[in-house]
Amino acid sequence: QVQLVESGGGLVQPGGSLRLSCAASGSTLRIAAMGWYRQAPGKQRELVASITIRGSTNYADSVKGRFTISRDNAQNTVYLQMNSLKPEDTAVYYCDTVPVPSYWGQGTQVTVSS
Repeated sequence: QVQLVESGGGLVQPGGSLRLSCAASGSTLRIAAMGWYRQAPGKQRELVASITIRGSTNYADSVKGRFTISRDNAQNTVYLQMNSLKPEDTAVYYCDTVPVPSYWGQGTQVTVSS
């Protein structure tokens, strides 16, 4: 049974930074491409960053140059470093497999506001 636990969200001022973590149980994720998704109020969930098993990354245009996804396969953990945050980054952030998300966790709230 795979479980995903996201953490690291919070309230931050515009221009600030946060680092999200996603701890995964279950050995399956060591061989899975992973991604960070987000869902803002009234909007569809979107994929903002992904990383392959070998570390190749891809980003949505809206976060390119500001967010960095990384992973520690030994620790079964995926990270999202978010810099230069904007109010439009406000959302609940989830990690899951890509391209098909399968294990939704509870997510972590990120609020960017002055």
